[in-house]
Amino acid sequence: MFEITSESLISLKEACASLPGRPHISTIWRWIQRGIDGIRLETVKVGGKRFTSAEALERFIQATTAASGGRPQVSTSVVSQNRIAQANRVCDEAGL
Repeated sequence: MFEITSESLISLKEACASLPGRPHISTIWRWIQRGIDGIRLETVKVGGKRFTSAEALERFIQATTAASGGRPQVSTSVVSQNRIAQANRVCDEAGL
């Protein structure tokens, strides 16, 4: 899920430049519209322009790697750490 308040938005052009092999922008658009193995790149639309984030790219790459039988690298991103902390709070409140 895209966390707009905690993720840094980047343009699709910046997304291309940040990835190994510098995929063409049409590749990024295919990932958004059709995806790979049913997994689509998350984006938001702000003022008529599409943006993604480094975190969304990371999630997309990990998910498509896992779907193709590869072993994804364990993520310790800020988003993941926040989700773990939130889950721990819910468990504490429930007395688990």
